Amino acid sequence: MSEQERPEVRAILEVCQLRKRFGDLSVLRDVSFRLTSGESVAVLGPSGCGKTTLLRILLGLETFDEGEIRGTLDRAGYLPQGVLLFPWKTALENAELPLHIQRMDRTKRRKEVTTRLPSFGLAGFEHAYPHELSGGMQQRVGLLRAVVTGAPVLVLDEPFGALDTLTRHRLQNWLAGLRVELNRTMLFVTHDLEEAVVLSDRVIVLTERPATVLGEQTIALGPQDRADRLSPAFVRAKDALLAIVCKGERDVSEKSV
Repeated sequence: MSEQERPEVRAILEVCQLRKRFGDLSVLRDVSFRLTSGESVAVLGPSGCGKTTLLRILLGLETFDEGEIRGTLDRAGYLPQGVLLFPWKTALENAELPLHIQRMDRTKRRKEVTTRLPSFGLAGFEHAYPHELSGGMQQRVGLLRAVVTGAPVLVLDEPFGALDTLTRHRLQNWLAGLRVELNRTMLFVTHDLEEAVVLSDRVIVLTERPATVLGEQTIALGPQDRADRLSPAFVRAKDALLAIVCKGERDVSEKSV
């Protein structure tokens, strides 16, 4: 099939020239990108550049000043920074909360959650309270809660940013495999180049605040190369992202001289 005959993948979301200010502080400036069905897109940028603000705008939790958003993420499964589990509820009760809010029958929602526990590495921990779980296990509960909603899109805000390096690497590899199994569209923000390579099909690179799009990089890696951070293909993908970041830093330095 030729390029002209190949059907275009449906865009779930199109962001056009988005701008956001908080008073005199400009946070986002002319941010544009698209999210298509079935892909995983990382928004990569330095801490404090406005990544979380961008997600909140796309989720309808924050207003914007200028630009256009075509499509909506109002039914997305959302994992914010800091898992936000209720300390008085067990892992099972926390995970089933969206289904409880949807007034799903108790027996049905328990079955929906418990059948997924093994895939999330939570079998045997369903009756544990958050203080009895490690940080990584709490993240798994939070992700399970986002998944059981049945939402076609998962939106993650720095999903593993608070974890130690070894736990973070292990969970990144786990989530990469889980996304393929679930066949969900995913949009997440990160400041970690390796996380972007492991988890995404495409990376949108932002500048420092006020954030604008510095560049875009496709990540065309198979599962083995994504899991092996020392493989030549992984290193090349990471270096390509780093080149975009470094070019942006040079451009900023030249403009400030």
